[in-house]
Amino acid sequence: MIFLADEGVDKSLVELLRAASYDVFYVAESASSISDEEVLALANSDGRILITRDKDFGELVYRLKRIHSGIILVRMEELPSISRSTYVDHFIRENLDKLAGHFVVLQPGLTRIRKL
Repeated sequence: MIFLADEGVDKSLVELLRAASYDVFYVAESASSISDEEVLALANSDGRILITRDKDFGELVYRLKRIHSGIILVRMEELPSISRSTYVDHFIRENLDKLAGHFVVLQPGLTRIRKL
């Protein structure tokens, strides 16, 4: 499984995923300040699952019907960075079969997974 972490994603999550041998392209390291459309295109070009904290991707996918390889929207602003990262890392490891082609919203106590 390969991922693209949007620049708003915690670096600690990127480090956890890389330590688990996942291929993670981190926008903040290589392509900061690109538009959401460019982020989505970059993820799609390699078939990467996009991890983001930016709810604008919901609009791109649902209203504007943009194609995606899979999106994980992390809505856990109230958690400290390391807690949020650990939660997302655990979710990914436990749900690898539910990520490709799905739009996942992670919130404390609530997970929504929609196939598109």
